[in-house]
Amino acid sequence: MCAIMGFSKKSLSKDKVRTYFDRTQSRGPDMSRILETPSGYLCFHRLASMGLDESGMQPFSLGKDMVVCNGELYGWRTLRQQLSRRYTFRSDSDCELLLPLYREYGLGMFSRLDAEFALVLYDGEKDMLIAARDPIGIRPLFYGYDHTGAIVFASEAKNLVGLCDRVCPFPPGHYYADGQFVRYADLTTVTAYCHDSLDTVCRTIREKLTAAVEKRLDADAPLGFLLSGGLDSSLVCAIAARALDKPIRTFAIGMDTDAIDLKYARQTADYLGADHTEVIITRDDVIQALPEVVAALGTYDITTIRASVGMYLVCRAIHKTTDIRVLLTGEVSDELFGYKYTDFAPSPAAFQAEAKKRVDELYMYDVLRADRCISVNSLEARVPFGDLDFVRYVMSIDPRMKVNTYGKGKYLLRRAFEGDLLPRDILWREKAAFSDAVGHSMVDDLKEYAESLYTDLEFARRSRLYSFAAPFTKESLLYRELFEASYPGQAPMVSGFWMPNRSWKGCDVSDPSARVLSNYGASGM
Repeated sequence: MCAIMGFSKKSLSKDKVRTYFDRTQSRGPDMSRILETPSGYLCFHRLASMGLDESGMQPFSLGKDMVVCNGELYGWRTLRQQLSRRYTFRSDSDCELLLPLYREYGLGMFSRLDAEFALVLYDGEKDMLIAARDPIGIRPLFYGYDHTGAIVFASEAKNLVGLCDRVCPFPPGHYYADGQFVRYADLTTVTAYCHDSLDTVCRTIREKLTAAVEKRLDADAPLGFLLSGGLDSSLVCAIAARALDKPIRTFAIGMDTDAIDLKYARQTADYLGADHTEVIITRDDVIQALPEVVAALGTYDITTIRASVGMYLVCRAIHKTTDIRVLLTGEVSDELFGYKYTDFAPSPAAFQAEAKKRVDELYMYDVLRADRCISVNSLEARVPFGDLDFVRYVMSIDPRMKVNTYGKGKYLLRRAFEGDLLPRDILWREKAAFSDAVGHSMVDDLKEYAESLYTDLEFARRSRLYSFAAPFTKESLLYRELFEASYPGQAPMVSGFWMPNRSWKGCDVSDPSARVLSNYGASGM
């Protein structure tokens, strides 16, 4: 990961700008730079994964134009070869292509990018900032207005707290120019469904996910893989292991008492011949990490925080004990193919609407979790299931094929990879929710800890302090108070609590864990 900021005016001194920018230095510990534009500033903390020498340091400039970008551009080597006829490149960084692309296509460049990115570009002729974010929001970007009314962009909300009265997430799939936010990409609105046969759909899923993984293996820094032992991360690892034809490095985490998934992660790693590491954590590790996790995340959402504790701790271990800089993960699959609760969808149309909602909101939940847990430990996340071509295709599949009429969740994805890529009992296993897979005791420990902090009267009194997304359990109150300590008054950054669709029969539950659903059964076992 890297960190970026962009100031449209010089309402602060350069030294004061640095105090806000350095709050996210862990995203880019390799090098830092703040450049003045005629009217404002562009800031960059670098974590080098492509073009590791100093020539890859940003901001890049071309004439009067400048750009900072936290991102990965896929297929950039071919693009660079095409652009080399008219432009001279001085580094091996993919992001150096952005200004030539802007010269060629203007604001139309964003819809042409196959990338996960957030950027701020200074147009020197117009003396204005342009900002943009990838269509899913895999790379973070926030904005706000300072005391002079000038717009400020930043990688994380923490950069803007105290600088802007209200901190807002930059909408995915949009660019900002001339004072307006314009949507340039919409992956989830389907005007005509694909009616391919079951065999064709599964073959296409396999081809597109394989391509998505393979393009994300292009890195000059060492690669690693988060492996839970469930379907999604196991597929990413298996595809990568076959493509690289050398042992990959995999990492799994679990509680010291009842980790569900460690044995399945080990089974998968052994099957793939991976160099596998297990990270074992205790109740004390979980409780002690909680304030750090919430401060890193910038959310009070229950399920996001629960699932982040394990991811944060395993990434911390990777950062401390290895030279790995890039991690591939399994996020986005659930939103596309379904959760345990989407088995209760009352119709294919309802399933599709829920998938659209979840993918559109990913940047506030699972994608946020992966980015913050990984980046705060000076690592970079790559998310194959979030590949633009893959997401477009899966969203376009007739939802009648995606609803669970097969007696097995994510049937299309499982069927697509039948063969010898994974052991059959891994491919067809029902995975536990990530926070539960780390160990059922972890969530129980968090609930018990919160219960010990507040009497019933204190819970009622303190919860009334919050009119937006009011806490409804002692655990949610604990998270909200930790959130407010770092992000006072900024709760509307998140639209609310991630919960199953409570309007569906069987989903009117008071806890986001799939464990409370009637169809959970022996999931993960």
